[in-house]
Amino acid sequence: MEVLGCNLDNQLELMITQRYFLDRIGHLGIQSCCNLYNKFILRIRLSTKDLSASLDIMSTTTVGANLEISKYAIRPSCQKSYSSSFYASTCKCFCLSRRYTTLSLTSRKVQNKKYSKNEIACLVSSNLGGTIEQEGLTYKEAGVDIDAGSELVRRIAKMAPGIGGFGGLFPLGDSYLVAGTDGVGTKLKLAFETGIHDTIGIDLVAMSVNDIITSGAKPLFFLDYYATSHLDVDLAEKVIKGIVDGCQQSDCTLLGGETAEMPDFYANGEYDLSGFAVGIVKKESVINGKNISVGDVLIGLPSSGVHSNGFSLVRRVLARSGLSLKDKLPGESITLGEALMAPTVIYVKQVLDIISKGGIKGIAHITGGGFTDNIPRVFPKGLGALIYKDSWLVPPVFKWIQKAGMIDDAEMKRTFNMGIGMVLVASKEAAERILNEGETAYRIGEVISGDGVSYQ
Repeated sequence: MEVLGCNLDNQLELMITQRYFLDRIGHLGIQSCCNLYNKFILRIRLSTKDLSASLDIMSTTTVGANLEISKYAIRPSCQKSYSSSFYASTCKCFCLSRRYTTLSLTSRKVQNKKYSKNEIACLVSSNLGGTIEQEGLTYKEAGVDIDAGSELVRRIAKMAPGIGGFGGLFPLGDSYLVAGTDGVGTKLKLAFETGIHDTIGIDLVAMSVNDIITSGAKPLFFLDYYATSHLDVDLAEKVIKGIVDGCQQSDCTLLGGETAEMPDFYANGEYDLSGFAVGIVKKESVINGKNISVGDVLIGLPSSGVHSNGFSLVRRVLARSGLSLKDKLPGESITLGEALMAPTVIYVKQVLDIISKGGIKGIAHITGGGFTDNIPRVFPKGLGALIYKDSWLVPPVFKWIQKAGMIDDAEMKRTFNMGIGMVLVASKEAAERILNEGETAYRIGEVISGDGVSYQ
């Protein structure tokens, strides 16, 4: 019988990647393990004794778990996920999604009760000594270093002064052309897995037009770039349809684009996207944050979910959770795939309408960097933001991400929008008007003396 791509006899060997080996023991202070990165891997031995589990894969067998952790330079080979149902009395091992050949261990004691869904009862011992515990995930561990990105922007700004805002301003008579460019990141990976391609184009448009409206600019036109190894015309049509929908929501024109077919560059069935938006605003109407002062109000406009940032961490969380994109978001009626693929809100019409009524001094698009990095971008030096905790509804998908990934609050707030996709800095009078106009908006904080973002 074959289970998880491995042969099951009296023992089933599952491998943990070298990276996870180091991640799990690094916090024990065993610094020398860093030198063994390419030599060590964990081997899990599941023998038919001790505890029992029913593995619902291909056919049913009963095995138990007695885990011995040792060092073997063997590459992982297990690929499939499974669900199980059994009784545990010592500890839980969350293991193997459909995407990664990794196991995450926790030595936390649990009571005698039934567990299911990718949990396996186990006894864990280590020849390195100490206890192996599950660690919280971070964006950097998932492969995205926000600090490195900020440092690159600082270096570019030295070569091209003025770089660093949400949109670039080019003077044209009595107006500014405002331009922005972006992609949708590794949300594309989820599009490939779910087969949801008709809304990813909305995300693409949203990421650029939402940036340029922070200056008060009305989007004029949009350009797209679609690249793939082999052009699937039907698939590309679905993607472009989403782009057209996004332009309609933004009241701008899809002016043109580029389709690049590059054999052997992308995996079969995959593609990449980039988008470029240009808008215009009168010079006397540009929003630049210069007039922001202590006591101004922070108004948050709700997001539809994760939008198009943080998916490298989302995918790592998904791998750890053992759930698939077809599984229900815990406690909700929709699937994880549907929740995560919800298209980014396009705020153009709503925000331009609010701006037209006056009192808006600054606008921050909450993307990569979350509240922590994006809100301060619109403030003059010496001013910071005080955010009121629990002042808006956090969508269930973020609560699941934080719990499943064991992510701390600070990391969540620097990675995700947490349910607020756009923050307006408004005078007190304008804030009252916005909050009473009928569309959902939240008073989420205020401007204070100081720097950065704090929470109360």
